[in-house]
Order: sequence, then C-alpha cells, then structure tokens
Amino acid sequence: MQLRTVLATTTAALAAAACLAATGPAQAAAPESHACSPSVSLDRFSDALDKTTYDGTFVGNLSALAVDRDGSLAALSDRSSLFSLDARTLAPRSVVPLADENGAALDSEGLAIEKDGTRLITSETEPSIRRYGTDGTILDRLPVPASLQVAPAGRATSNQTFEGLTLMNGGRTLLASMEYALSGDTAGTVRFQTWQRHGKGWKPGAQYAYRTDAAFLGVPEVQALPDGRLLVLERGFTPGVGNTVRLYLAALRHATDTSGVENLTGQSGVRLITKTLLTDIASCPTLGATAKQPQPNPLLDNIEGMAITGHDKGRLKVLLVSDDNQNAVQTTRFYYLGVRV
Repeated sequence: MQLRTVLATTTAALAAAACLAATGPAQAAAPESHACSPSVSLDRFSDALDKTTYDGTFVGNLSALAVDRDGSLAALSDRSSLFSLDARTLAPRSVVPLADENGAALDSEGLAIEKDGTRLITSETEPSIRRYGTDGTILDRLPVPASLQVAPAGRATSNQTFEGLTLMNGGRTLLASMEYALSGDTAGTVRFQTWQRHGKGWKPGAQYAYRTDAAFLGVPEVQALPDGRLLVLERGFTPGVGNTVRLYLAALRHATDTSGVENLTGQSGVRLITKTLLTDIASCPTLGATAKQPQPNPLLDNIEGMAITGHDKGRLKVLLVSDDNQNAVQTTRFYYLGVRV
C-alpha cells in the first residue's frame, strides 16, 4: 500500500485542531477493504515460493491444487512434478516425479485426489487422464471420447485440452474442462466432459457446453461444490496489457448433454451451463502486490490452479495459484479468497 503525503494549509490545520478539541482523539484511518465484489474478498496473498527450489526441483509452473487426505496441499507442476506443501506455511514437504507409460514427461495440468489417495492427473497434449499412486506409479488410464482427442485423431488442439479437473457427487463423478473450443465449435464454447465410476474404473458420461465471456478467454480450472455447482475460472492474456482472470459460479442443471452434438454453433436446441460472475480478480485490492510486467492490477498473474480448502463463517475458503512458466517476468503467487455462494 502506498502512503499519501498530505499537505495542509495553516487554515486547514487550525480547523483540524478545532475539530479535535470538539470531538476528542482523532480516529485511525479506516483499514483498506479486502472486498473484490459483494461475493468475494481477498484475505491475503503469498509469493513465498516464487523462484525457489526444493530437493533440486524448481518450485513453479504450478497449474493445479488439491487438498490431500492428510490436510496438506498437493500442487501440480506442468513440468511433471507433484509437490506436497504444508497447508499453513506452503513449505514443500516432498516432490514426486511423474511420467507417461514410456517414461516421458507430461504437460500435467489438472489434478483431483480420490478418497483412497489415488491421483487423477491430466495431460493436455493427447489429452489424457491417468491414475497414479502416491509414489508416482501409473495405475491405469481413463478412456477419452474420440472428438476430444487432438487432431488428427479428434478435433482438439494440442495444449488447449484438459486444464481443469474435479470430483463431484461424493467422488462418483469426474469432470474435466477443455481449455478452448474444439475445431468446428464456435470460439469461446468449451466442452466439459464427465466420467462415472464403475467399480474401480471410470467410463465416459454426459458432456456439457460452457460459454466463456470472450473468444480469447479459456477455462484453466473448475472445482465442484458439495451441491453439484461449480466454481469456474476464466483466464486470458493480452501482451502489453496483462491477464484477465474471472471467477464464476456455474450450474450443470438443465444443461444439454452435448456428447452427441458434433458442432456447437449456438443452435437453439442446446442449453448451455448457466453461470454467474462472482468477481473479476482485477477488482481485488492490491494489498501491496507488485507485478513484473504490465497488468490491469499488479496483483494479477497467470492464475491456473484452484482448490476449495474449507469453510469459514459462511464463506468458502478458496486458494488460487499462478503458473509462472519459469519466466523472470511472471510470479508464482498464492491467493487466499473468501467466497460466498
């Protein structure tokens, strides 16, 4: 927060003194509001892990967060590393390397943790969803509908596929969000694919359509609420201007199953996922944050990860993290939000 220098004339000073004599001791200046909107407040932020290493591994490139069974935070790097962080201090506790079946690195983007501790992790290059043990061993791989696969096998574009991942319905439904539209779909219309648990495996289920605010905005993360609604992040970047990051409350109820719809072009028979804007992160107070490149608000960076970490006084405790891309002009930053839904 920057201090303001107040220049007072003699007349103003005398008036203030008279006021003080009449009303008693001066009141302290009102604290800065933490409100981003009527629904969202920014409690604090932390840059503690920016440009750090742990056990020889760069701590950054963070694209997803999840609360683990022991209450610690799991933080996924898109450079094939899964960190365990202390939930209070963010200090790394361990790191597990990840790879595909051939030992090659992943472009790991989405993370969800099953009740038994199994890690569900997406890679956006094929795309894929693999199940890993806590030691990084691959257990199996979920089937992906043909249309969502990267061309020429399907209609998706590499690096624009599964970004968000969340478990719903008590862990019986898995939902992955595509980052951008498929070829043949209207720009800004992205597909959310679900899987249903069958025994220890997963089978593709219904699919839904979600419309971002603008064609240049993608969906980097989704998180399920206990009542079946979703928190959805939308994100974009404009060189020389900075990031756009918005948080929405979305509902699948009444949305059309689009798994049988080849092209989404705004046709009247397709009901989209409904959404309500909770806040634009650019509206949050800076709380002293600084940016290393132009931003609409110096608090902003390339926010990609989100986790619901608890409840407090009727608010959801929501944690966001930015992916610094191991870039000198970007920051690994954690954002602690209070969200009323």
